[in-house]
Parts: sequence; structure tokens; C-alpha cells
Amino acid sequence: MNQDKEKDTTSNTSVAERLAEKIGISANASHIYGDPVERHGTTVIPVAKAAYGFGGGNGNEGSGGGGGMSLTPVGYIEIKEGTTRFRSIRDPQTTMKIVAIGSLFSFLIAKSITSLFTQDNDYKGKKKNKKKKKKK
Repeated sequence: MNQDKEKDTTSNTSVAERLAEKIGISANASHIYGDPVERHGTTVIPVAKAAYGFGGGNGNEGSGGGGGMSLTPVGYIEIKEGTTRFRSIRDPQTTMKIVAIGSLFSFLIAKSITSLFTQDNDYKGKKKNKKKKKKK
């Protein structure tokens, strides 16, 4: 019976190791830095961000594992006339989030300023009413 448990552990380790190996092979430098493209004296090298993870487990009914990988373009390296610079690619979702948060923040500030002036006018109006009552 101990041999069965040892086999299960060994097979689980090998599943995890094989999964990690396959994901590791997929996330190599050629995927992060694409093939250079040259046009009219300018060389462009695409750049991506890689994220990957995996997991595995076993139980009474068996064992299993899974994993995934994501490559997201982040920019490119431009080589021109002996100078090199990195150019980022703006993510439209991030831009939309910034605009939405900025709009909300602006609305809240405008509302706060408006309420300050409204409270100030209400206070002045109450003061004038008290003075009128005293004169009568």
C-alpha cells in the first residue's frame, strides 16, 4: 500500500514538473521580444509582458493539474541611427479608467465647492433676517 502512495506522489510531481516545463518553454525570450523588423533604416523589436501560473493536486478520486499563460503587448524597442529607445503602447482600458476616475473626482469637487457657496449664502441670509427682526 505504501508503494501505491509513493507512485501517486511521484506521478503528481511528474505531472506538475511536466506542466511547469511546458509553460516554461512557452514563456521564453522569443515570445517576450518578438522578431526584429527593419524598414527604411529603423529596426523595431516588439516587447510583451508574460504572466503564467500553474497548479496541481490529488485526492481520493485522482489527480490533475492545469496552467495558463498570458502575453500582453506593452511596447516596442526602436533602433534608429545608432540610438535606441523604448516606446510604450497605451492600453485603451487603462485610459478609460483614468478618464472615468478623473471625471468622478472633478464632479465631487465641483459638488463640494457648490455646497460651500450655498451654505455660505444660506448663513448670510439667516443673519440678515435676524437683523431685520431686531429692527422691528
